Amino acid sequence: MDADYVEQAVAELQRTLVPHQAADWEVPAGGLDWSCRETAGHIGHDLIAYATQLAARAPDSYLPLDLVIRPEATPEDTLRIVGACAALLTVTLRAAAPDARAWHWGPTDPSGFAALGVNEILVHTYDIASGLGLDWRPPADLSAAVLRRLFPGTPSGDPGEVLLWATGRTALPGYPRRTSWSLRAAVG
Repeated sequence: MDADYVEQAVAELQRTLVPHQAADWEVPAGGLDWSCRETAGHIGHDLIAYATQLAARAPDSYLPLDLVIRPEATPEDTLRIVGACAALLTVTLRAAAPDARAWHWGPTDPSGFAALGVNEILVHTYDIASGLGLDWRPPADLSAAVLRRLFPGTPSGDPGEVLLWATGRTALPGYPRRTSWSLRAAVG
């Protein structure tokens, strides 16, 4: 996975959520304890954290930083921030050497950070869309790429549905909803 995947995922987020900026974003985001607004801020935080980890080549821990979105930020502001954080991750991914490594529960390559970013965007777009009452599912092509990179050994089926199952959001036929899950971004 690479920066192009992150750009596609954030474009899907914008296409899905921007038309609903006037909705009440203080409602819970799907099954999360966070509001839709807080969940969007979390996406931005993770994207900027991935970019920072990779740019710094942080070797063995997370850098002590947090993205703070001011309380007066509107949903429009917050979605712009998410877009900016995604852009910073894509620039970082394009600048990183293929052999660059940084910490995410082990040494993670640029492909791993791209997959982490796409995963965050897709599953939390689902959470926000659910909170806003929208019937939205992650696109199959992006979901399949995330599953291949971060969730080896998942069941077959519609990739968007399998991604939601892999991240504890839904059940699949024959597979109950997960109450805990982990992903594998680190390499070798």
